[in-house]
Amino acid sequence: MVYLDNSATTRQYDEVTGVMTEMMGQVYGNPSSLHLLGVEAEKRVRSSRKILAAALGASEEEVYFTSGGTESDNTVLFGASEARKRAGKKIITTAVEHPAVLEPARRLEAMGFTVEYIGVDDTCHLNMGQLISAIDDDTILISVMGVNNETGTIFPIDEIAALKDKYNREHKTDILLHSDAVQAFGKVPVDLKGAYKGVDFLSVSGHKIHGPKGIGALYVRKGVHLPPFMNGGGQERHMRSGTENTPAIAGFGKAAEMGMKDFAKRTEAMKRARNHLLEGLIAEIPDIRINSPQDETASPSVLNVSFLGTRGEVLLHTLEQDGIFVSTGSACSSNKKGQSHVLTAMGLSGKEIEGAIRFSFSEENTLEEMEYVVEKVKAAVTRFRRLGSFR
Repeated sequence: MVYLDNSATTRQYDEVTGVMTEMMGQVYGNPSSLHLLGVEAEKRVRSSRKILAAALGASEEEVYFTSGGTESDNTVLFGASEARKRAGKKIITTAVEHPAVLEPARRLEAMGFTVEYIGVDDTCHLNMGQLISAIDDDTILISVMGVNNETGTIFPIDEIAALKDKYNREHKTDILLHSDAVQAFGKVPVDLKGAYKGVDFLSVSGHKIHGPKGIGALYVRKGVHLPPFMNGGGQERHMRSGTENTPAIAGFGKAAEMGMKDFAKRTEAMKRARNHLLEGLIAEIPDIRINSPQDETASPSVLNVSFLGTRGEVLLHTLEQDGIFVSTGSACSSNKKGQSHVLTAMGLSGKEIEGAIRFSFSEENTLEEMEYVVEKVKAAVTRFRRLGSFR
């Protein structure tokens, strides 16, 4: 089997499963309980929070556990708009965000907020001129993803943070910056003291870094007020009520710990696999369009390619028969009708979008696997073009 759908979800590390099994079988107390089992569970939660904070360059009190990236994104968009609605009614995001940002943004529009969607070019690079023009005194929140989930394009969060800070200084405003870093964390450097300095909110997810599903985290910069998205027992320092999912939290911590160890080696392995596949596809298959960047702005985790004269969904199922697992786009929107909003925003034609496949990598992928994938993709594309009306 060759698994190339790591942007949808990753194989959980065996060590993560081991930690979670221990939590469910032995350390099963409620972290809010005062007895020994509860205290031990709370220690494990605190340990995972410490690991996540160190991985992000944050302090422990700035990290809150959630059910995943979607909840983290929703918490920021609805919370920040509620907290800052007297200061302004404008939110800036991009046309290529994950639905976890776009859907809340649309709801906020229905609630009376103004949302401006910044466009991209044909390899999903952000239109920085449009962004600069969009920022004004009515702006309260900017939300830009770290890495696009369909193309792997790395967005310039450091530049956007600098723009935000400069505008705040000059205009005495208090615009906040959020980044959905779900596809960035574990794949490119995500450092709140480095490339992500100036970000006020950050969303990450466990199952994108070989951790469990149903767990994520939200960074909230110290001193920034964000109303709780869920109320109840006051867990997570009143930010996110509900009994903590201790097995998943411990598993997330373990995955983050493993992911940060030998980070450069792991990401270099992804990059080698991605580049080997890219070179093979270009060399062996004519009439393709590379939708991802081919320079340093490309994440090592994603490669999006349109095979003209084919249908991506049919190609996906054909490759599945050869033990190769890929995607036609975002798994979170693949059950919806219509074309990819990301590729549409990039200006691709209907035929280019129809033939698009997303390959997404982990450090476990090998060069030998990539050669096998090139062979099978070439055979499938050749067969479909012969049967169809490709010209």
